[in-house]
Amino acid sequence: MVVSGGVIAPVGPVAFPPVAPVLKPLPEYDPHPQYTYAYDVQDALTGDAKSQHETRNGDVVSGSYSLIEADGTRRVVEYTADPVNGFNAVVHREPAVLHKTFAPLPAPFRI
Repeated sequence: MVVSGGVIAPVGPVAFPPVAPVLKPLPEYDPHPQYTYAYDVQDALTGDAKSQHETRNGDVVSGSYSLIEADGTRRVVEYTADPVNGFNAVVHREPAVLHKTFAPLPAPFRI
């Protein structure tokens, strides 16, 4: 449309160049994915102690993780997951490993 002297007049069609379609590649599909990863944290400053190990072979995942609970016991969880049995976990608790430190006794007080 063109506005001239307060009058709106139609303008002929405007031609735009054709737009080429954008083709995005499909993500690569792996029919048998595999991986293994692990980590281990032993922080003497904070007392944080935990670890994990996991392996995947196709549709089967297995692994374990452990951590120190607030009461000092170590919790170990071993797990598997697959299309037939689903997710299964077995939890073990190991006794606390205590590292006791004792403060020196104060000197005797005499009146």
